[in-house]
Amino acid sequence: MLDEVLFVCQANMCRSPMAEFIARRLLADLPVTATSAGTEAVDGAAMHPYAVEVVTAAGADVTAFRTRRLRAEHLTAADLVLTATRQQRSACTALAPAALGRTFTLHQFARFAAAAAPAGATGDTPVRAAVAAAVRARGRLQPAAPGADDLWDPIGGSPADFRRCAEEIERSIRPVCALIATAG
Repeated sequence: MLDEVLFVCQANMCRSPMAEFIARRLLADLPVTATSAGTEAVDGAAMHPYAVEVVTAAGADVTAFRTRRLRAEHLTAADLVLTATRQQRSACTALAPAALGRTFTLHQFARFAAAAAPAGATGDTPVRAAVAAAVRARGRLQPAAPGADDLWDPIGGSPADFRRCAEEIERSIRPVCALIATAG
């Protein structure tokens, strides 16, 4: 059984699907899957064309992708939930309080992962070991400014805005993937 990292944004059309496909590429050699959903998504819609452009340029096949509305069972099934904003993190924990200990904004968890000691083999799954290591690192860090935890939404922007957003997502996902790899 694969560990699951769930990415959450508002409509599941831009940020969370870009994060899903970036994470899939970076985690390809590990027993981890990446999925996404949106707190206000309409089930079955297509990804934003500019987001499609960004992820297909990196080699992703998005033909089967369709948006999905976030449900409690998505949250309870995920080993790690990474949201685009603090507001979406709050929505996740309100929908599935049991997911609180493994729900973070992407930027927040990236800071913790970058500061964490290697997860190492703990007998736990790679993602759960990475979450535990990141949570231990949390206590050694100063809190970030509130806005620093939110990922800017490129909706309404240009293709260049979507590329910048994807680059920001990848910068945040890299330390997460590196920490997961130390336990995988």
